[in-house]
Amino acid sequence: MSAKSKNRPVRKAVFPVAGLGTRFLPATKSVPKEMLTIVDMPVIQYAVNEAREAGIEHFVFVTGRNKAVIEDHFDVQPELRQTLRARDKSDMLDLLANSQPEAGRTSFTRQQDPLGLGHAVWCARDIVGDEPFALLLPDMVMQSDKGGCLASLMQVYNQTGGNVIAVEECAPEEVSSYGIVELGKTVGSGFEITDMVEKPKVGEAPSNLYINGRYILQPEIFALLENQKTGAGGEIQLTDAMLRLANDQPFFGFTFEGDTFDCGSKEGFIAANVSFALRREDTGPIVRKIIEDMLDR
Repeated sequence: MSAKSKNRPVRKAVFPVAGLGTRFLPATKSVPKEMLTIVDMPVIQYAVNEAREAGIEHFVFVTGRNKAVIEDHFDVQPELRQTLRARDKSDMLDLLANSQPEAGRTSFTRQQDPLGLGHAVWCARDIVGDEPFALLLPDMVMQSDKGGCLASLMQVYNQTGGNVIAVEECAPEEVSSYGIVELGKTVGSGFEITDMVEKPKVGEAPSNLYINGRYILQPEIFALLENQKTGAGGEIQLTDAMLRLANDQPFFGFTFEGDTFDCGSKEGFIAANVSFALRREDTGPIVRKIIEDMLDR
């Protein structure tokens, strides 16, 4: 990879939000799982805020049927603004303004068939174009005292170029549930990735570092996804295409230090609500007391 391509800025981020959220039925029959709230903010907003903190300028949502409310969430609601102004709710107006990307900074495209993460990423090809992009899986909500995961990933990318993936540690007995990476030599704030294994058997994994849902990828991934054969589950797997891309381009890893909540699962969603509520000044004391009272019963 040339120095020119190595230093190309990452301006766009892709958010795959077409999933049906069947693990949260009946709630997700009419409400997208990405719009379920952690305390008072939808799951998707946490990912968008993380991307904005990292300097992302354009937000690309790969949606499906019954997901129009996500587009509405990032739009202006004049009636609500008017009501808040009339009631002198300037704090609420500021909150809404800070959570909304600027005009022309969002794009929405459809994944008509549920053919996997790789296919969802491929659906964004014409919007992303020929430039590197960030990929954030909104179900994975992250919390860290050291700043956002994508911002740290950007720092590594600026040192290494290529493709960069965020990873974090899991218990050795849990490796069969994740995509696991093999570590190479240290490079800057990251390390070389020499292999990626999808759901290896316990005892056969190259490490206990799993891919946690944050990526910076080069646009050549799109051509590979276009002719990628279906893999596990009969879906087009992103990991399969990344392994092919690794034959021609370097991959690097960054170990995220913080908590990642898989909000695609009930237990992860509940844990995220408790953790974020406890860390907030307005909700922390009362939520802590509620939990303590429940545990004393």
